Amino acid sequence: MKKAFYLLLAPTLLCTACDETDIEKGTPSCIRQKTINLERESPCEEGAYVKEYLFQGKTVFVFEPGNCIADGSAEVVDEGCNRLGYLGGFIGNTRINGQDFSTAEFKRTIWEKK
Repeated sequence: MKKAFYLLLAPTLLCTACDETDIEKGTPSCIRQKTINLERESPCEEGAYVKEYLFQGKTVFVFEPGNCIADGSAEVVDEGCNRLGYLGGFIGNTRINGQDFSTAEFKRTIWEKK
């Protein structure tokens, strides 16, 4: 009987362990999944984050892989996970869709690796 209990309990424990990332509530599902992927794949020990902004009248998200990559860039996507562009990188890009991203209004931090 104990074996049956553990066999039934194991999948539940495994599934809850899959989403341990501390992501803010109300985050769109595709952004949530990209955040989980970033947490797993970022080579940096700290500095990785996902932040939400209002930009060009739309909610957008910035995925920063961390501060250990000298010429790294941060991906900018919309709520549907459509890539809008990259910030930073080798050339230090600051523009998305022809507009400087400094005009974006910060809303909240969705997740960060401390």
